[in-house]
Amino acid sequence: MIRNETIWVTGATSGIGKQLALMLAQQGNHVIVSGRNKQCLKEMLLNEKNISTLATDLVNDHVDWIGQQLGVITERLDRIILCAGNCLYFEMDDPDWNIMKQVMDINFHGSVKSIQAALPLLKKSQQRGHIVAISSLATTAAFPRAEAYGASKAALSYFLSSLRIDLAVEGIDVTDVKPGFIDTPLTQANNFDMPFLMSSEQAAKHILKHIVKKPYEYIFPKRLHWAFCILNAFPKRWLKMNVKKPADRNHETVNHGAD
Repeated sequence: MIRNETIWVTGATSGIGKQLALMLAQQGNHVIVSGRNKQCLKEMLLNEKNISTLATDLVNDHVDWIGQQLGVITERLDRIILCAGNCLYFEMDDPDWNIMKQVMDINFHGSVKSIQAALPLLKKSQQRGHIVAISSLATTAAFPRAEAYGASKAALSYFLSSLRIDLAVEGIDVTDVKPGFIDTPLTQANNFDMPFLMSSEQAAKHILKHIVKKPYEYIFPKRLHWAFCILNAFPKRWLKMNVKKPADRNHETVNHGAD
């Protein structure tokens, strides 16, 4: 169990981020919760004594300002958990190419910016600092209309793998968490079967149980992961399974994200 740490959780106003923040606070940690929803941040502050809030927009706020605000709240960070993210889907029938940048800005660049802001405080931890980021099992196989989301999460995973090597000498560990289908505001719009769907609370419990040991990677649920790996090993079959007629695409809303 994680206790007596100072932890920053981004994207903490809903979904996995909110559940992780509340659980960590209840375990006796000082949790800094950040997000854009000021009302939700205020409610979390009032309902949990171990929480501090930081209202920030990771896309538009400057990294130096974010770092300064963190420094006002705490002298050090022991762990950061990056949950902020979004999912917009690409419609080939009516393409909006701008969503590539929009999704990349929050899912990838927002995470990079958070790490940049937090790194000086992580280096002051009295133990090995820990960076945890939520990517996605969607990076295992290509999904229709998921160009923006999948690419942003794949970029994040590669970034974390390289960062792990460069930060090892600094005594900072890096964990890439890849969840499957989680019941969050992003996935609640889905109108298709989501195998092994779990609640945000269940997902948060899984994550907290496993990041204690600071693994390089934590993937769950395993059954879904192996199913994706097997299907991805047969790309022609996977393509046929996912290709849909234009009429079908017009009536389907899909979110493969777990933010």
